Amino acid sequence: MNAAAPSLRGLPKRLVSDGLLEEEIAKAAVEQAEIEKAPFVQHLVKSNILPAELVANVASHEYGTPFLDLDAFNKEISPHGLVDNKLIRKHQVLPLFVRGKRLFVAISDPTNQQAVTEIRFQSGVPVETVIAEYDKLTVAVDEFLNAQEEDIGEALGTMDDVHLDDLDVEAVDESLDDDSASADADDAPIVRFVNKLLVDAIKKGSSDIHFEPYEKTYRVRFRTDGVLEEVTKPPSNLAPRLAARLKVMSQLDISERRIPQDGRIKLKISKNRAIDFRVNTLPTQFGEKIVLRILDPTSAQMGIEALGYEDDQKEAYMKTLHQPQGMILVTGPTGSGKTVSLYTGLNILNTPERNISTAEDPIEINLEGINQVGINTKVGLNFAEALRAFLRQDPDVIMVGEIRDLETAEIGIKAAQTGHMVLSTLHTNSAPETLTRLLNMGVPAFNVATTVNLIIAQRLARRLCPSCRKLADDIPDKILEEEGLTQLGLDSITLYHPVGCKQCVNGYKGRVGVYEVLKVTPAVSKVIMEGGNSLDITEAAKKEGFRTLRQSALRKAAAGVISLEEVNRVTKD
Repeated sequence: MNAAAPSLRGLPKRLVSDGLLEEEIAKAAVEQAEIEKAPFVQHLVKSNILPAELVANVASHEYGTPFLDLDAFNKEISPHGLVDNKLIRKHQVLPLFVRGKRLFVAISDPTNQQAVTEIRFQSGVPVETVIAEYDKLTVAVDEFLNAQEEDIGEALGTMDDVHLDDLDVEAVDESLDDDSASADADDAPIVRFVNKLLVDAIKKGSSDIHFEPYEKTYRVRFRTDGVLEEVTKPPSNLAPRLAARLKVMSQLDISERRIPQDGRIKLKISKNRAIDFRVNTLPTQFGEKIVLRILDPTSAQMGIEALGYEDDQKEAYMKTLHQPQGMILVTGPTGSGKTVSLYTGLNILNTPERNISTAEDPIEINLEGINQVGINTKVGLNFAEALRAFLRQDPDVIMVGEIRDLETAEIGIKAAQTGHMVLSTLHTNSAPETLTRLLNMGVPAFNVATTVNLIIAQRLARRLCPSCRKLADDIPDKILEEEGLTQLGLDSITLYHPVGCKQCVNGYKGRVGVYEVLKVTPAVSKVIMEGGNSLDITEAAKKEGFRTLRQSALRKAAAGVISLEEVNRVTKD
């Protein structure tokens, strides 16, 4: 038996002492493995120096690690999604099962403690190793990864109809290292799946994409025309990889899963068109829920004619926009189209002769020629501070994303009183309530009555599909009266019902604005000065032709633009 050289340790020393390997051959094998930067076990087997089964048995005895014959192991029970594919391929390890809150993995080289450390850190559970034959292990690892990619492919569906490789995601961090790049290559099905979802959402005209993890399921939903619909249910074990991909695209911290994060993605879908996505992550009980808001710059350039204003409402908005000073307020719930209404007005005013500044939280759509400031409360840049800065920048038009407090309201009022046109939003249910909301915030009645020129309250209603809408049968006069249609004084009423076809979603295609436009006339100002409430303001405005949201919606239903069901969904009596 050859004596082991002092330079040999561990498995090489054991192989020499057991007479299974000559000392010179063992030394040469150790040196060559170091040159190749490959594990010693891998070099022995691939170079046909010793059979894999013999090496595995000796390693098991030397390190006191159990030996497992992979031929006798049911590989179908291997847990998918617990260990990152990148680590499995890098270290040639096979996840076997979880028992007693410990993950058991098969490994051919028991000295590879780096693999154990990285897997424990990534999976978040203690790791136990067993020894497997190198040749059988490499085959099992390939089968495991291939089966996982096939499962992903089946779950994600076919993607041949979209040229996904032509997409350019500009927001991806260009400083990614080689390991991150290879991780993206490893997750090619995930990359294509996410890209496909983004493209599908854009094609459908959706406004939001929801990625939602639950205990045993995972779902993706689109909000299209204001209504959420489930579009796919990928395997729940893909949740961490989907979240990681979206966070990489939006330059967020992948390792931070405890607090919400905000980011943006710019997706170039052609040479002349790019779509922005506003990304928000939210830690939930079973993972991170991620919501993408789709921000299409073309929506701010549609023109006021496409928004759904009636002729007198459009005229009032346009006339007020071109006044030298004053305030225009747009109100409505989240997702009612306030931003598009404001951006449309800004685009009309955006000429070389005007200095326009906006304070937004966040900036939703980039507008060329307009100075847009993103609010950053962490450094003290709030709406009030931005407004103060604007007033020192010689502005003509100021847009404040939202009036949230008295300080912002007072500065906005002051700007409107000193020769500036101010546009902003408030969260109230109707135009008259907006005036009383300002009074309740503490703004003096005189300032409200003399500064606010116009208030627009709005909702978005689903537009009937012109291809399949169905003329409603004769509707009893009693129903028409109860709904308020007979009080409109219209010459004709033509109601339609939604049907549904290949060109629409459940009988609806696109959305149209429903508006309540309140001009602050001398009569309305008088009511404000006298301390009148929203009901008093409404009565005074109605005498001058003011229509409520419901009346505007009913007029659209009578013209066949929206359904009566949609009127009742978005408005109340």
